[in-house]
Amino acid sequence: MLSARCMSGTLPMRTTETTAETVWERHRLVIAHDPVRAAEQTAKRDATIKALEDQAAQWVGKLDGQDAGDARAGGHCPMVEHGPSSITCSKSAARSGSSRSISKSELFTYSVNRKARQLAELMDGKLLLVSNVAELKAQEIVERYKSLADIERGFRVLKSEIEIGPVHHRLPDRIRAHASLCFIALILHRVMRMRLRQSPIAVSPERALEHLRRIQHHEVYLGETLHRGVTTVNDEQRSLLASLGAPTPDGPEQLALL
Repeated sequence: MLSARCMSGTLPMRTTETTAETVWERHRLVIAHDPVRAAEQTAKRDATIKALEDQAAQWVGKLDGQDAGDARAGGHCPMVEHGPSSITCSKSAARSGSSRSISKSELFTYSVNRKARQLAELMDGKLLLVSNVAELKAQEIVERYKSLADIERGFRVLKSEIEIGPVHHRLPDRIRAHASLCFIALILHRVMRMRLRQSPIAVSPERALEHLRRIQHHEVYLGETLHRGVTTVNDEQRSLLASLGAPTPDGPEQLALL
């Protein structure tokens, strides 16, 4: 049985994930540290706090202008909570996940809680796993957990993008057929995600399918003449098909009006 929390920290800079193990509450406590992920989390937090400090500095300027008699310096800011005698930046801090790093006061003052910030930085890039499995190595436990997360992501795709149900079947053959089709669709979705990640096009499988489903085959009668063909394939669709390694469905005729 595995349970986990994502945490972070600063260690000597490495380029690969490292693992360590200790005992906690008579269970194995496995710690994995990803330095790349840690650097990303630290940089994101620093940028958020910098943006909050810049906002606070603007608010200070407005209040100083009001005190000096400049009516134009006032105005309501939707990012700020206004009270009878206080203005705090708690809303924007809460939305950014940095509320613990920002200290609030009854007056319009602000400061960075450096202790909380340092604690958060110590936890950047870390994954803590508690396990009672004795036969697996620490790295194997981390890999198993990441595989579990990938499986859960697959179930979310089945229920959202692929829309596995509800479909009410009664006959066993139809139940197996429906489950098989959903499984094949999930495999195709994951192959698409893998190939799109390797391509220069930064787009998700959902977004790619949104563009590609616009390609349709039509049969149109103009008087007595039957025209068959696919709708015009634009450059973006061709680029997506090339990234996926799929041929462009050019028919005998491009129906440009469609």
